[in-house]
Amino acid sequence: MFSYISKTYDLLNHVLSFNIDKSWRKTAISYINGPSVLDVATGTADIALAINKSDFLKKVIGVDISLGMLKIAKEKTKGKGIMLTCADALNLPFRDNSFDNVIISFGIRNIKNKIQALYEFKRILKPSGRLLVLEFSKPKNQFINAAYILYKDYCLPNIAGFVSNNKEAYKYLAKTIRYFPDPEFLSNAMLQVGFEKVNFNFLSFGIACLHVAYKEG
Repeated sequence: MFSYISKTYDLLNHVLSFNIDKSWRKTAISYINGPSVLDVATGTADIALAINKSDFLKKVIGVDISLGMLKIAKEKTKGKGIMLTCADALNLPFRDNSFDNVIISFGIRNIKNKIQALYEFKRILKPSGRLLVLEFSKPKNQFINAAYILYKDYCLPNIAGFVSNNKEAYKYLAKTIRYFPDPEFLSNAMLQVGFEKVNFNFLSFGIACLHVAYKEG
């Protein structure tokens, strides 16, 4: 599905989030520490490029299961020194203890076996390595949440359908956000697989949430 919307994916993300998604990504990468970063579900490489721009000395690798997304990502990252490869988040082609940081933005809700994915992220992280998960959430304020639901469930698919001719893909997006568990669930899952110092912060009144966790040292 993501391959079908890859050409308009960046534009729609920025328009539909009123460009706030750029601020969310900037907040997420501010937590990165250490020379190596794996960007899981890299999509069109927005996060990978932002990391590269903030510190071009960092080793950045992006993985995604969608060939359509990776095609766009390769065009955007040409000459930037960012490595890209097609891989499943549940079976990453890297050795144990390979990365200082693993980041996944707006991707974990699309992974069916989230526990297995978290184990895989933990496996490839170095001791004391950092996991960053940026994901949509649900505002706690009932008025903001009501407006958000109206926009997400009704306005978003119609705008997306007009721009990308693929309304169903963004209906799916709205559905995955609606049924994605609360941040507390994901934090507990991280603790369950053995991550330490797990915490999360709401962004933009709770529309998004940034989770931070560490592999044991």
